[in-house]
Amino acid sequence: MSTLLTFPGQGAQRAGMLHVLPDHPRVARTLDEASEVLGHDILALDTAEELASTVSVQLCLLAAGVATARVLTDAGAQVDAVAGLSVGAYPAAVIAGVLDYADAVRLVALRGKLMEDAYPHGYGMTAILGLEQSALERIIAAVHGAQTPVFLANLNAPAQLVIAGEAAAMARVAALALEAGAHAAKPVAIAVPSHCALLAPQAATLARAFAEVTLRRPALRYFSASAARQLRDPARIAEDLAANMAMPVRWHDTMQLARESGMRLAVEMPPGNVLTRLATGEFEVAVACADTRMDSVLVLAARYRDQ
Repeated sequence: MSTLLTFPGQGAQRAGMLHVLPDHPRVARTLDEASEVLGHDILALDTAEELASTVSVQLCLLAAGVATARVLTDAGAQVDAVAGLSVGAYPAAVIAGVLDYADAVRLVALRGKLMEDAYPHGYGMTAILGLEQSALERIIAAVHGAQTPVFLANLNAPAQLVIAGEAAAMARVAALALEAGAHAAKPVAIAVPSHCALLAPQAATLARAFAEVTLRRPALRYFSASAARQLRDPARIAEDLAANMAMPVRWHDTMQLARESGMRLAVEMPPGNVLTRLATGEFEVAVACADTRMDSVLVLAARYRDQ
């Protein structure tokens, strides 16, 4: 067992991301199924204008991840494990056999709407690069307050962290982080304060929607980036999926766990390559489907099949 599929979250989106997926019947069927569930053409959601919407972004990431993973598995790639960052956990759950794709489309549409309606403007996320977690946490503690909410949201790598919260509070944390030695502070293309307590009420609403959905035990290893552990129980996975919008992302710890569990090849689903850059050094080989020919990915998957 050695091949891990990774599924990106918000921030990876790009205009035209669905239109550049492989010209393959499996892709067409995956997009058609999403369109049928939504009641409108999902291909209309990947324009620059539409991707200003959290709902559109999350649906496009779901469809791109599921479609590409299905093409790989249909072509004979043996997948041993999955992990998704934020909304990427949903296509990961579909490919692991935990969640029906149609249910995932409905849940992700609701997830995006809950997040967007709660924070239509004035909030978001900012990446802080080159500062250790403990130093950033001290700065956050000095800034955070009832009128200036800001939280540590993503632990992507030891010195690649992301904060979430109100815009002015994030700007203050970013300025103090740069004074403390951070290399950079960059706004992320996410218009809501994901992975912090600000979204706890919305996570509770989504959890109630999960009560109407049947989940199954995963057929593949399913690594939760919120818990940084492998999950097997369907009820626990449902709880994790519903809550992950309000929980920090422990991506670095999750990738270390995957490597320690025997994963050697990490293949990132479209549209980006950030997870691949983070995986470099953690795995023997890490590739992004957005940057790599599909036949080359299949050759790599075959090479690692029996390792």
